[in-house]
Amino acid sequence: MTIGLLARIEAKPEFADQVAALLTNAAALAEQEPHTLTWYAFREGPTTFGIFDTFADEEGRQAHLQGRIAAALMDSAPTMLAGTPVITPVDVLATKGR
Repeated sequence: MTIGLLARIEAKPEFADQVAALLTNAAALAEQEPHTLTWYAFREGPTTFGIFDTFADEEGRQAHLQGRIAAALMDSAPTMLAGTPVITPVDVLATKGR
């Protein structure tokens, strides 16, 4: 079974472009994480963003939570975010590959 994380991120309006850039640039960090199977950053609205990623096991998920992307988000939270990101562990029930 694959497991994942769903993170919801709300930027302060004046920092929305910087949050978008932070997430875009974080893809390179995700590429360096051997236990991260998939990683997606997305924008839902002008100031609402999210990340969805998957892992083969709990060890990989925990490594990601303690990694550089999570650290960058938490470092930027006081300045650029309207609140602390909401990070929810999920179980992936089904997928469609390419």
